[in-house]
Amino acid sequence: MNNTKVFEYSFASIYRMYKEKAERKNRTAEEVDTVILWLTGYTAKQFKDKIEKKVDLQTFFAEAPVLNPNASKITGVICGYRIEDIEDPLMQKIRYMDKLVDELAKGKKMEKILRE
Repeated sequence: MNNTKVFEYSFASIYRMYKEKAERKNRTAEEVDTVILWLTGYTAKQFKDKIEKKVDLQTFFAEAPVLNPNASKITGVICGYRIEDIEDPLMQKIRYMDKLVDELAKGKKMEKILRE
């Protein structure tokens, strides 16, 4: 599959869609922030800066301080692909983020989403 187009998407536009999805399911933007910060290691200030600069997904993950060591515990299917089988490291990180927001929107408890 050709992923290069996805990598160029603005993180800010994806983030807006994540917030809208969560809010439609009675979750909050703060909860979306929590799961993304947990995954990427960004501080709230760094995170806000990335949104304001409208960095693409490739840059967003390339500049992330540290991927959470428990990210490998994120498994399952998202967009028709088994996350643990995705070979491209960047696409896998993007799908980790998709899965976390999806679990949030489905009403999972935060402790389970954050693999505590």
